[in-house]
Amino acid sequence: MPNTKDNSNKNNNPSSTASIHAAQSSDNADKKDNNEALEVATGTNQDDAQNESQNDSEDANQNEGVPKGDAIKDEDLPKEISDEDKETIKEVASDDNLSEPKSYASILVEQVIDAKETFNRSLGSLFTSAFTAGLEIGISLFMILSAFALLTDVMPNQYAMVLASLLYPIGFIIVVIGQSLLFTEQTSLLSLPVLNGIEPLNKLMRLWGIVIAGNIVGGCLFAALMIGLGLHMHLFDASDIDAYSEHVLGFEWWVIFGSAVLAGWMMGVAAWLVTSARDTLSRIVLVSLITGSIGFLGLHHSIVGNIEVFSALLYGNTVGFWRYLIFLVVVILGNTVGGVVFVAVLKNRTFLFDVAKVKQQNKDNKIARMDRRHR
Repeated sequence: MPNTKDNSNKNNNPSSTASIHAAQSSDNADKKDNNEALEVATGTNQDDAQNESQNDSEDANQNEGVPKGDAIKDEDLPKEISDEDKETIKEVASDDNLSEPKSYASILVEQVIDAKETFNRSLGSLFTSAFTAGLEIGISLFMILSAFALLTDVMPNQYAMVLASLLYPIGFIIVVIGQSLLFTEQTSLLSLPVLNGIEPLNKLMRLWGIVIAGNIVGGCLFAALMIGLGLHMHLFDASDIDAYSEHVLGFEWWVIFGSAVLAGWMMGVAAWLVTSARDTLSRIVLVSLITGSIGFLGLHHSIVGNIEVFSALLYGNTVGFWRYLIFLVVVILGNTVGGVVFVAVLKNRTFLFDVAKVKQQNKDNKIARMDRRHR
C-alpha cells in the first residue's frame, strides 16, 4: 500500500511528469546529434545507404540474368589482362532484358566463346561438319538451276536468272540452323579469339584450312552426284549450267575480288545478326534477307561459287580446270578480307573501346566513393 500511494502521488505530480518528458527529449536530442555526427564522419546518410543497398540489389538481380557475361571463364580471355579487366568485360557484356535486343558487347562475347569452342573441337569433327556444310549448301544451286530452266521458257534469261537467285537462301538456312561449319560464316567468327590474343594465328590458319577443304570437297561431291542427277532427271541441261557459271565468271579478276569482299562482309554481318537473334524464326528471316541479297546482286560466294563452276567443269563446255582454280582462289581471298576486316576487326575494336570506357567509369566511381567516405 505505501508503494502504491507513492506511485500515485508521483503520477499526479505535474512537475514530476514535466521533468520526465524533458529528460526524454534531451536524451532524444543527444541521440539525434550523435547520429548526425556519425553520418558526417562516415560521409553517408540513411537515404544514401538505402540507395546503395537498392543499387546493389539491382546489380545482383542483373547479374543473375546475364548468362553470357557470367559464362565467360578466365581461359576464354587473354592471360595478360588483369582480374579487373575481366570483371569489366563481364559488366560490358551484361544482357538481362530478354524483351530488348542483345547488347553489342554481349553479341561479340558470345561469338568469342562460340569460336573458342570451335577451336577446341577435334580435327575429325571440324572436317565432317565442314564437309556436311559443303553438301548442304549445294541444295541452293540445285534449286536455282531447276527454277532457271523453267523460267527461261517464259522470260528472257537475265530476268529468269534474277528470279531463280531468290532461292539462294535455302542452302544457307539449312547450314546455319543446322550449325554446320561454313567458311564464309566462320571467317569473322573464328578470327575473334586471335584478335583478342586468346588463340595463335597459326591455329587459325589450320582451322580455316580444314573448314575450306571440307566445304570444297563436300561441294564438289554434291556437284558430281546431285547436279548429275538433275541432268538425268531433265530438271535442267548443260546449257543452263554453262549459263549460270558464266554469270559468275564473266568479269575481270579484280571485279570478282571486289564482289567477293562485299559478299564476305555481308556473310560476316549475317553471322553477327544470327548471334543477336533470340529465336530460330528470327535467325531464318535474317539469313534469308542477307543471303537472298547476295544471290539477287550476283555477288561471289566462294563455297556456292565452287559448286557452280565445278559443275560447269564436269558437265558444261565453257570452263577449264585453271579457270576454275583461279576463280576459287580469288573468291576465297575476297571473302576472307570482307569477313575479317569489315566485320571482325572493326566490331572488335568498337568492343575494346567500350571496355576501356566502362573501366574508366568504374575507376571514377570508386574514387568518388572514397572521397565521400573521407569527408
